[in-house]
Amino acid sequence: MVYVTRRSTFSASHRLYNPALSDEQNEVLFDKCANPMGHGHNYILEVTVRGEPQSDTGYVIDLKQLKEIIKREILDKVDHKHFNHDVAFMKDSIPTAENIAKVFWKILEPKITEGKLHSLRLHETENNVVEYRGE
Repeated sequence: MVYVTRRSTFSASHRLYNPALSDEQNEVLFDKCANPMGHGHNYILEVTVRGEPQSDTGYVIDLKQLKEIIKREILDKVDHKHFNHDVAFMKDSIPTAENIAKVFWKILEPKITEGKLHSLRLHETENNVVEYRGE
């Protein structure tokens, strides 16, 4: 099995806030991440596809195609956006890195037809990374 990874970057902001809780409870739970104005990150997204190289190309997936899928389906919708206000597919989720990775998976998995989506790694900071491998 061969694993191929495409790395992309984007900048976005979010606010961690549960509307079922009071402002005080949100502040205790999410600390400075509950700031009403939100805060931003320079994210790194790594999308890994697994499979056997195709006999006619030698590719598991053409990385140019993977780059275009990621750009069209994810980056064009989240780069320089606020997850809570500007990103329709995050409307009903608290935009933690964990939830963002799960939603990205649901969007990308059916679009990848060469190989199989293996994992998503979302770096929120250089120290905080989430990896998701499907349900």
